[in-house]
Formats: sequence, structure tokens, C-alpha cells
Amino acid sequence: MSYVDGFILAVPKEKIEDYKAMARLAGAVWKEHGALATVEAVGDDVPYGEVTSFPRAVQAKDDEVVIFSWIVYASREARDAINKKVMADPRLQGDGWKDVFDGKRMIFGGFTPFMEL
Repeated sequence: MSYVDGFILAVPKEKIEDYKAMARLAGAVWKEHGALATVEAVGDDVPYGEVTSFPRAVQAKDDEVVIFSWIVYASREARDAINKKVMADPRLQGDGWKDVFDGKRMIFGGFTPFMEL
């Protein structure tokens, strides 16, 4: 069974094209190093909930959109090895992402699927 890293973050609407360009590059790098799939999705039906919601989770502002993304790997071991390579890849070095989104409000984690249909 595979392994999945998931991410939720807020991106200013005026920076969405910058984010998409950054995500395309990052996705290509992850795939080159062995990820099975990368998915990036822009929120389009994510209401601000009274208690919990995607926008609340990342403290999204009125001028921001929620991004939901995930990366699929063959296994947790593969993910750990791939992420080492990705983090050392010179194409992803630097702090350019800081101009696109606030990493302190990003939520991320690794998940072991229990069902795949």
C-alpha cells in the first residue's frame, strides 16, 4: 500500500499564478526523484466554518485561496528517501516560496492509507 504526504495552505489570490509555477517545478522534482503522483488543487467550495474548516485551519484571509495538495509514494521508506533527495535538490533551494505563501500557516503530515479503490 502507498504512503501520502498531505498539505493545506493559504495563498494570496494575487500570487496564485506564482504558486502554480512553483508547484509545477516542485512536482516535477518530486516525480523525478521517485514520487508516484503529485496533486495540487485550488479551493473553490471551501466555506469558512463556524468551528472548523480548511480556511480556519490555515487562517485564510479574505484575499487568499486555500490550496489542498498531496504527494503519493510507494511506501513510507520510499517517501523518506525521496524527500532527502528533494530537499537537497538545487532547483528547490532558496526562500522564494516565502514571497508566495506563509509557511507558518501551512498544515502538513504523512499518512498511511488503509483503503485505495
